Amino acid sequence: QVQLVESGGDVVQSGGSLRLSCRALGFPLDYYAVAWFRQAPGKEREGVSCISSRDAARFYDESVKGRFTTTRDDSESTVFLQMDRVTPGDTAVYYCATVYGTSWCTGPNVVLDEAYFTLWGQGTQVTVSS
Repeated sequence: QVQLVESGGDVVQSGGSLRLSCRALGFPLDYYAVAWFRQAPGKEREGVSCISSRDAARFYDESVKGRFTTTRDDSESTVFLQMDRVTPGDTAVYYCATVYGTSWCTGPNVVLDEAYFTLWGQGTQVTVSS
């Protein structure tokens, strides 16, 4: 069965760190770009970061740039989101999503439009306490 499974969500204090994982099951991740999205209570889902296939490029939303880092280990079919210096504003359900192709999430004008991402995980809850 083809699916994405997120893990690592937890309750963390403001200023702390957390690492989320997104593992692909049933297919190789090599030729897929993988993005992280998040949805806070009462808000629309928003794009957080994206890593292109084979780690050719990475993109971060301004709200997390300098604090979050996305990496990938294709040998384990897993993408990570390292979250440092978290704030209560980072509280949300975090989702990973994939899109096939080597050109996604590259170039100077990346826009994380969820409509392009075809496979989604179930989400993992991150709560940052103040």
